[in-house]
Amino acid sequence: MKLVRDHIKAELTILFVGFNPSIRSSETGNHFANPNNRFWRILYEAGLTPRKYEAAEDSKLLELGMGITNIVARPTKAADEITSEEYKEGKEILRKKIELHTPKIVCFVGKGVYQQYSGSKNVPWGRQEEAVVPGTIDFVAPSSSGLVRMKVEDIVEIYKQLLEIK
Repeated sequence: MKLVRDHIKAELTILFVGFNPSIRSSETGNHFANPNNRFWRILYEAGLTPRKYEAAEDSKLLELGMGITNIVARPTKAADEITSEEYKEGKEILRKKIELHTPKIVCFVGKGVYQQYSGSKNVPWGRQEEAVVPGTIDFVAPSSSGLVRMKVEDIVEIYKQLLEIK
């Protein structure tokens, strides 16, 4: 399986961090490419993008001051296939990316992603009191996976909080 390229550059307003690419993302080379994933719809409905982007346009987020990466690069069917060793290694790689590129906000797409990254167990939605990398803001949003049982409208409301920080 092929890896999905990061879309990241210096001083982004928001860097979105997912668990890892799906099999579909690996096939297409684009982030959040599974048709059941609601990421692109959520960004649009939250007012973060001017229109609903397609996964094939993921690199265009850079033009809006946003980027995408993952805590683990290896594509899997589900996040529960990621090993603790991969999380440990991915956490260090991600931290270095954040230190190098200094995004204003690091938005973790899923509580589990942030729990793996920060080591925190009890994590509220939204802005975290303290960032792992000083000088950035850690923000935790629900996963956009179609498997998440929250209503899309409720997820969108959490993502809208990014506009207040931005």
